[in-house]
Amino acid sequence: MYYWRDLADVPEGFGPAVVTIGNFDGVHRGHQSVLQQLVEAARERDAAAVVISFEPHPAQVHRPESAPELIMGLQDRVETLADTGIDGLLMMHYTLDLAAQTPEEFVRSVLVDGLRAKAVVIGHDVRFGRGNSGDLSTMQALGNQLGFDVIVIDDFGSNLQGKTAAAGERRCSSTWVREALVAGDVTTAARILGRPHRMRGEVVHGAARGRALGFPTANLAPESTGFIPADGIYAGWLIDSSQVRWPAAISVGSNPTFEGVSRQVEAHVIDRPLEEIDVFDLYGQTVIVEFVRRLRGMVAYRGPEALIDQMRLDVAQTRTVLSTEQRTYG
Repeated sequence: MYYWRDLADVPEGFGPAVVTIGNFDGVHRGHQSVLQQLVEAARERDAAAVVISFEPHPAQVHRPESAPELIMGLQDRVETLADTGIDGLLMMHYTLDLAAQTPEEFVRSVLVDGLRAKAVVIGHDVRFGRGNSGDLSTMQALGNQLGFDVIVIDDFGSNLQGKTAAAGERRCSSTWVREALVAGDVTTAARILGRPHRMRGEVVHGAARGRALGFPTANLAPESTGFIPADGIYAGWLIDSSQVRWPAAISVGSNPTFEGVSRQVEAHVIDRPLEEIDVFDLYGQTVIVEFVRRLRGMVAYRGPEALIDQMRLDVAQTRTVLSTEQRTYG
């Protein structure tokens, strides 16, 4: 997949292309349905399938105080989009200057001159250009004027079965993913996304309480990317920098058994003898943590002994959950 961070990076003469535009936070099943239709339309026209997206999220520029927390970081968004089979991704730096372009200026400079668009794939509710003044009829008029087709996707999304959402059904959306994660329902989030929700970050030193209790953990740095789900204990996976997947019991939150512990995400890799811990040194590595199922909420225990007993139960339950995990989500 071609990956461009600026319109100037697109090679002169690139194209023709079939293009779609969106933020694609989460790259959930609804997004995947759109991108599948994009690729099909491009293949029919002997053109490249190209996605235009934005970094940072436009809401972070226009209303940072109320912008939604992003489901995934930039690296995961790029990698997941690449897996959909598209040919190119133009990740435009979103600024007030870009937002000030009229619909015609944006379409001429980016779609026509930059990408030589044969067609544009959009939904009925598309908005673009200065003050979101451009809509579907605007795009269709510009297509007639400038020589590209406009392919309208009726629903612009799908339901949890991956089918086009019918009337009365909830279509897959980034908002729905966030709602599920706020509730700690990573199972529903995975069904909307089509894969487990993940975070990515560097492993940093913590207070070493887990090691002292016999359950050493890999602590993610505070600046890690990905939506942090509700506090609790989860069964999941830790993927190290060599792309090795390790089964893990994951803790999210501040441990209420100990005072003065700030909120954090930490993963205990299960079934590794204590004598191997020094060999399994993740400090400084950038790792991925995937959330498969929430096991319980956070509870304050009466001392370390009760906590250790519960952690043993958590590890046993994690082992059971992961041994039966479905690798497809539907």
